[in-house]
Amino acid sequence: MEKLNPTPGSIVTCRRRQWVVLPSKLEDVIRLRPLSGNEDEIAGIYRELGLEAIESATFPLPQGDRVQDHCAALLLMDAARLLLRSGAGPFRCLGRLSLRPRPYQVVPLLMALRLETVRLLIADDVGIGKTIESGLIARELLDRGEAKRLVVLCPPHLCDQWQQELREKFHIDAIVVRSGTASKLERGVPNGSHIFSYYRHLIVSLDYAKAERRRASFITHCPDLVIVDEAHTCTRPGSKSTSQQQRHQLIEQIAKKQDRHVLLLTATPHSGIEESFLSLLGLLQSEFEHLSLDRLTKEERDKLASHFVQRRRADVKLWLGNETPFPERESQEQPYKLSKEYRELFEDVYNFARGLVKTTTQEMSYAQRRGRYWSALALIRCVMSSPAAAVATLSKQIGSRGAGVGSREIEDSPLDEELMSSYVYDPTEQEQSVDAQPTVAVEQGQQTYRDADRRQLKAFIQAAEKLRGDRDLKLQSCIAIVESLLKEGMNPILWCRYIATANYVADALKQKLEKKGSQIRVIAITGELSEDEREIRLEELKSYPQRVLVATDCLSEGVNLQSHFSAVLHYDLPWNPNRLEQREGRIDRYGQPVSKVKSCLLYGQDNPVDGAVLEVLIRKAVQIHKTLGITVPVPMDSTTVSEAVFKSLFDRATDAVQLSLLDLLEDEDSAVEQVHKSWDKAVEREKASRTRFAQRTIKPEDVERELIDSDEILGNERDVERFVQSACSSLNLGLIEKKQGWLLPTPPEFLQPLLSNGRAGVPPDISCVGNKSRLLTFTTPALEGVEYVGRNHPLVEALARYILEDALENAKDPKAARCGFTTTDAVLKRTTLLLLRLRHLLDSHKHQTLLAEECAVVGFTGSPSDPIWLSPQEAMSLLQQATPVSDVPQAMKQMELQELLNRITELEPDLELFARERSHELSQSHRRVRAITKEGQIQVKPQLPMDILGVYILQPGQRKRT
Repeated sequence: MEKLNPTPGSIVTCRRRQWVVLPSKLEDVIRLRPLSGNEDEIAGIYRELGLEAIESATFPLPQGDRVQDHCAALLLMDAARLLLRSGAGPFRCLGRLSLRPRPYQVVPLLMALRLETVRLLIADDVGIGKTIESGLIARELLDRGEAKRLVVLCPPHLCDQWQQELREKFHIDAIVVRSGTASKLERGVPNGSHIFSYYRHLIVSLDYAKAERRRASFITHCPDLVIVDEAHTCTRPGSKSTSQQQRHQLIEQIAKKQDRHVLLLTATPHSGIEESFLSLLGLLQSEFEHLSLDRLTKEERDKLASHFVQRRRADVKLWLGNETPFPERESQEQPYKLSKEYRELFEDVYNFARGLVKTTTQEMSYAQRRGRYWSALALIRCVMSSPAAAVATLSKQIGSRGAGVGSREIEDSPLDEELMSSYVYDPTEQEQSVDAQPTVAVEQGQQTYRDADRRQLKAFIQAAEKLRGDRDLKLQSCIAIVESLLKEGMNPILWCRYIATANYVADALKQKLEKKGSQIRVIAITGELSEDEREIRLEELKSYPQRVLVATDCLSEGVNLQSHFSAVLHYDLPWNPNRLEQREGRIDRYGQPVSKVKSCLLYGQDNPVDGAVLEVLIRKAVQIHKTLGITVPVPMDSTTVSEAVFKSLFDRATDAVQLSLLDLLEDEDSAVEQVHKSWDKAVEREKASRTRFAQRTIKPEDVERELIDSDEILGNERDVERFVQSACSSLNLGLIEKKQGWLLPTPPEFLQPLLSNGRAGVPPDISCVGNKSRLLTFTTPALEGVEYVGRNHPLVEALARYILEDALENAKDPKAARCGFTTTDAVLKRTTLLLLRLRHLLDSHKHQTLLAEECAVVGFTGSPSDPIWLSPQEAMSLLQQATPVSDVPQAMKQMELQELLNRITELEPDLELFARERSHELSQSHRRVRAITKEGQIQVKPQLPMDILGVYILQPGQRKRT
C-alpha cells in the first residue's frame, strides 16, 4: 500500500496533520517533516510496528473567502522562501547559512567537491576567512550526506569561538569537549556510550584529545569529518617538542583512515623549515611528505594544487572588484627613552646577564652552562618588559640554592630547552602561548649562582620597585598613545609578553582613564584566567562604549576581535616576527566594520635589545608584509633566530653602553646575516608558492553566477530586510529606524517562545532572546553594538515559521495571504499570479537521493483554460512591485477568487510542464558547477504535484488623480 511506502517529496497525513516525506537511509523508518518546513519537528515512523497510520494526502488549496491585501501576499512568499533549508541549487549548504559568502570563499568548497575524500590544506592569509571557508565545506558535506559527524580540533582558547561560529553562521550545533567541560558532559552520556561517539558534532581541544589516556578512544570514535585549526602546531617538530610530537601523531593516526575527510587550517603553513611543512602535507596524502618542493614535476604540482589553496589579500582583491571587506592597516613606530633610573637598572642587569654567559667554567656541565644562558636572557626580557615583571620573576628566586660552582650537590640533569624557549621567546608552533613570568628560566641559572650574584638580584628587585609609575617612561608613553587612540574613536588592544606586565599596565590605565562618569573600561585578560573567565571578561568589556583590552599572547592566535577593537599597541616587542602578524590579525581581518585600523610598535629608543629585535626581525617582517601582502616565517625555529641576535650581543659588547647594531651587521658571515640570507630565500620561495597555489583556474564570474541564482531561490539580504520589516509591522512590532540600524522593540508573548528556544540544542541565552529591545542590521559587516540578522537568524526563522503556519491553518484573519485581489496600474490585462513551492529529487552516484525545495512565482493572463504565461521574472516582479490604486467590495474579491480556485485543475498540465522545465534549469546549474568540481553528473527530477501556496488576481486599474 502506498500509505506504507510513500516516495520522498510526497505529502502524507499522520497524527492528524500533514507532512512531507523525507529521504531515509533506514528502510523500516519513514522520515516526516511538517508542511511548514519546521525541521525541529522532523519525526521518524517505524513501518513494521504499524501503530501509526500513514495515508496519502494532497497539499490544501487556499480558501477563496480568506482574501488579504497585496503586502500580505508578498509576506507569505518571503516567509516560505526564507524557511527553505534544502535549497535546490548546486550548493546544498546555502539554505542553512546565516551569511552570504563572498565568491572567493567558495573556491575551497569547489576544490573539496573535486575530491572523492576531502583532504585539503586551506592556508589563506590571516583574516581572509578560513573559518567561513571550512564551515561551507562542512555544511555542504553534511547536507549531501557525505559526512555524518563533525569534529573541530583546535587550541582550547578557540573552542568557544568555534562553537559560536558554527552555530550562528552554519546552523551546526556542536558541544565543546575540553578539560573544563568533559566531566559534566560524561555524566550525560548513557552507559555503553562514549563521549566522543554519543554527541554528533564536537569541538575538542587538541590538548585534551592528544593526551596519552584519551588518544586511542578519540581515534576509535573520531567522526568522519575532521577540521584541524591552527594546523601548524601539528607539524612534526624538528626539535624535541614532546607536545607537538603528540599532536602530530594524533592527526597522523586520524588521517590514516582513507575515507575520512580532513581539513587543515593555518595562515602560516610553512614555518620556514622544509621538513615540518612536508610533514603537514603528508597528513593530506602520505606521498606528499617525500616531495622535493623546489623540483616538483608538473604532475606532482598539479596533484598538490588539488589539495592546497593559499591566497594573499592581493589575490582575493581580484575577486572583489570595488568591494573592500578588508580594512586599511596604518602601521607606525612609537619610540620612548628610558629614564635615568631605568637606564641604570638595564645596564646593571645586562652586564650581570652577560657575565653569566661569559663566566662559565670547565667544571660546569653543558646543562649548567645552558641554564646560565637561559637565565641571562630571562633576566633581560622580564626587566625590559616592566618593573612588575622583573619583581614578580626575581622575588620568588632569591633564596639559598645550596653551594656555588663546583659543588658535588649540583645535579647534571638534562635541560628542557623547549620549556625554556616557551618562557623566554615567542614560539608560535605551540598550542598555547606561555605568558607566565620566566621564573623557571632564571631558576635554571641559579644552580650555579654565587652569594654575590644573589645579592645582586636583590638589588635589582629594589631598583625595579622604585621604577613604577612616573619613572617608567615606557608606561607613560603607552598611556599617552592610548589616550590619543581613544580620542580618535578607536578601541585598542595592548599586547604584553608577561602576565605581571599586563596587570601592571591595566592597573595604571584604570587609574588614569576610569574616572568618575567615564564610559571607558580597561580590562586585562591573561593566561592566568580560565577559558570561561576570559570569555566573561571579554563580554563585559565589549558592553562599554569605549574600551581598552590589555592582553598577553593567550589571545593573539585565532581569536576574532575585529568587531569591537580597531587598533593594536605592541607594548612588548615580540621576539618572533610571526607573533607580530598574529596579534595584528586579530583586528585586521574580514568582518572589520571600520575602514582603517592602526598598529603601533612601542620600543625603547636607547634600549639596545629593543633596537636589535626591531632592526633585525620586526622591520624586515613588516617590509615583507608590505611588499608581498603576506607573512613569511623566518626559516629557522624561534630559538635559533633569537639566539643569533642575542649571541651577537653577548659576544661583541663589553658593556651595555657600547652595544651597537652596527656590530651585529658588520660581519658578512654573522649569525644575523645568515638569518637574513635564509629569510630572503624563503621570501622568494613563498612568492613562487603563492603564485602556484592561488587557484586562479576558478573564475570569479562562474562562482558569482551560481550565488546570484541561489539568491533568487533562497532570498538575499534585501529580501530578509523587507520580510522582517513587513512581518514586524503586521504583528504591530514596528521597527524604529535609527542611524546605525533598526531598533526592535520587545516582541509579543506569543512570539517569545520561538525566539527564546531558538533551534534544537541551542541554549536560550545565545539565541535572539525576546526579553529586550535590540539594534539590528541586515547587512555585513555589522557595526559595533548592532546585531546582524541573516536568513537563518532566530528572529527571521521565528517570524517566518509563525506566519507560514498561521497562513496554512487558514485562520479567519491570517497575517499572510494565500489569496489576494489587487486593483493596480501595474498590469493592462487581468493577470493571475501563483505562488508555488516545488520539490525536486536529486540523484547521483555519490550520495543517496536528496530532497530539494524552492519557491517560484508564475503568472498568466487570460483564462485557466487558455492561459498566456508570463516569464518567471515578470511574474516575480509583479508580485514584488504591484501596488493597489483602488479597491472593490470584499464579496466581489471572494467570488472572483473562488471561481478561479474551482478551475485551478485546468492549469495542471502547464504547471507540470513548468516543474519539468525548472528541474531542467536546475540540472544545468548543477552541470555548470560540476564542470568546475569535476564531479559526476546529477539528475534533478520534479516531485509532483507541486504545492500551490497562494493565488493572487491583479485587476487593471488607474490611479486616482488628486
